[in-house]
Amino acid sequence: MKKYNPKEIAFTKYLFFTGKGGVGKTSIACATAINFADNGKKVFLVSTDPASNLQDVFSMELTSKGTPIEGAPNLVVANLDPLKSAQEYKESVVAPYRGLLPDAALKNMEEQLSGACTVEVAAFNEFSHFITDKEMEKEYDYIIFDTAPTGHTLRFLQLPSAWSNFVSTNVHGASCLGQLAGLEAKKEIYKQAMNTLADGAKTTLVLVSRPEEVPLIEADRASNELKELKVDNQMFVVNGVLEAANDKVSTQMKQKQEKALENMPASFVKERTYYLPLRAYNITGLENIRAMIDSDKLSAGHEKVTATIQSLGAVIGDVYTSGKKVIFTMGKGGVGKTTIAAAIALGLASKGLKVHLATTDPAAHLKFTVDKDVQISFSSIDEKEELKRYSEEVLSTAKKGGASQDDLDYLEEDLRSPCTQEIAVFRAFAEIVDKADTEFVVIDTAPTGHTLLLLDSTQSYHREVKRSTGIIPESVKKLLPRLTNEKETEVIIVTLAETTPVYEALRLSDDLKRANITAKWWVINSSLYRLETENAILKAKSLAEHEWINKVFDISNGNLALVKWKPEAVKGANLLALQN
Repeated sequence: MKKYNPKEIAFTKYLFFTGKGGVGKTSIACATAINFADNGKKVFLVSTDPASNLQDVFSMELTSKGTPIEGAPNLVVANLDPLKSAQEYKESVVAPYRGLLPDAALKNMEEQLSGACTVEVAAFNEFSHFITDKEMEKEYDYIIFDTAPTGHTLRFLQLPSAWSNFVSTNVHGASCLGQLAGLEAKKEIYKQAMNTLADGAKTTLVLVSRPEEVPLIEADRASNELKELKVDNQMFVVNGVLEAANDKVSTQMKQKQEKALENMPASFVKERTYYLPLRAYNITGLENIRAMIDSDKLSAGHEKVTATIQSLGAVIGDVYTSGKKVIFTMGKGGVGKTTIAAAIALGLASKGLKVHLATTDPAAHLKFTVDKDVQISFSSIDEKEELKRYSEEVLSTAKKGGASQDDLDYLEEDLRSPCTQEIAVFRAFAEIVDKADTEFVVIDTAPTGHTLLLLDSTQSYHREVKRSTGIIPESVKKLLPRLTNEKETEVIIVTLAETTPVYEALRLSDDLKRANITAKWWVINSSLYRLETENAILKAKSLAEHEWINKVFDISNGNLALVKWKPEAVKGANLLALQN
């Protein structure tokens, strides 16, 4: 892999940076924009990321219209708020029905429009202006977007039924349906925007990842999804590669990264894959943004850790004492919630409890081999199989109801959405959680507050309008009250000591609160804090974590546990060591 340097790459006018939260796409988008501007190019940088920290990066207030950056004369930056746009859009869709439909039906419509898919469409609505504006095209050499639309959103925009008021005739209730209702006037603009995205002579999609197994797999999945839609002018940037090792810990980290990079997915074409070194500082301020590409610095902030940090063993002990029998670990992809769930299950089993661990992790066949004195029962849920089973039920119901082929196509795409997949998997989990009558059940993922509210409001809605009943099983209906009973259920949020993962976890927590579920414990996983290393980069990275450790301590009201970064694969007997 070559080192990433925008001056040496033939970029198109439009650049879209995309990747999972916390991989560094905002930092790289900003560094690229500054690099272009410093070389005399006129650049417009726009973020549509709900977790955007652009204002922190540039240390100034930003608007949705664009703000010139002092110290970088050729750069204008806009920070859009898709959450606010989604809220305004939701109200524009629901308002015409107020006074005409029952409250339960309105609540159902509102919740359908509260999911991540609606936010994505709102974001697309925002940046479609920038990608189709002819005056901007003439004025700027480069227009850079921090966050690109997913393949799921783009497929929606191509379906005829997406442009109908489908929300009012929803045949199965529990989905993201309706997020495009009422946007007929924007259809032509969206079409132009999608044509530009798919034009390799105009647009480059930059997929950002980390030198770790899970982020690389997720980048590969996004790449293939977008290639199917002809968005195939792609390149990859692997961020955070440790270049030099000089002690045991840094050597172990380098070897772990090299192993992940050796097994990179085939989509990471060698000639189109670049890397950026692991940087020791937070990417804020023009000086640090410039240094990200050209050089390194070791000053990483001097905030002291004032938090009282507990071990994962304290979490396990608290759950054991509370007697709560349903334990969920929640978090965004790549933060290690499956590993933490397994460690908690084994920790409870080591106290003599009967424990069942359920996971959707594709590598879960490992069965977590442990000492013969510590036994847990185990089940692995196949997300693809569950989604297939659920989709077949929904489509069958729609066909019996006389749905047109256009509506069936729309439904089929809707069934690929993240919250629909949650519902499908949740049904399988509901059966497993029934085991909590006789044993402790630890589950490595949980439905978001949005999904829970969607299921709950769907029940009310179906009772009122007598629509298709039976799709949501009785086990799910029983489970909803159980999850909101804090005497029975414990939700543990897993994150990393970094900007984006913390903010995403905070949004997750707020989402749960809407459904009356409170997460008591937060776990910071894979932390470099207190790591015994003489490597200057890793020591500085550890210092950079201090701010986020303190912040999570405050957010969790002191219920914070920290798990150190481990050089070895965390599985089997190694899981028990995470408690310390």
